[in-house]
Amino acid sequence: MANFRKRTILTGFMGVGKSTVARHLSNILKERKMDLDDYIVKIERRTIPEILEAGGLDKFRRLETKYLGEILNSDIRIIALGGGAWTLDENRRLIREKDCTTIWLESTFEHCWRNIKFSRFERPLAKDKIEARRLFDERQQLYCLADWHFVIKSGNNSYDVAKQIAKEVFAK
Repeated sequence: MANFRKRTILTGFMGVGKSTVARHLSNILKERKMDLDDYIVKIERRTIPEILEAGGLDKFRRLETKYLGEILNSDIRIIALGGGAWTLDENRRLIREKDCTTIWLESTFEHCWRNIKFSRFERPLAKDKIEARRLFDERQQLYCLADWHFVIKSGNNSYDVAKQIAKEVFAK
């Protein structure tokens, strides 16, 4: 694992477990990680719902692209994107230019919805199940553009998924 040099980008729908898998992968690979949404909240000093309320989705997406660029120019090696970040051509271009390894974490809508409902964080783009389902279906065609695809199955926890990624993607 000492030869791990490429940045790793985790994408997938909200509630799939990107942040948690990133934390475990960071520990396994002994590399620094960052959650893009957490970074935005820290720098902006506002929650994502507050940012959306003040400036709308377009403003938030511009901030997302700006801060993704900053993280990609840092020494951070594992990046968990927000659920919508991967859907922007500009963000995928930035990631491609930095020669990152991209990983789509997939699960069922019901798995994601359960996590959204019980999350301690407000999810302004998934206030109801119908809207969340529409976003889920819409984004699948873009998530599949990632280099790797890992399905989170019933009975697999986020640590198991991180171990599988480390073994299959970063094994010598």
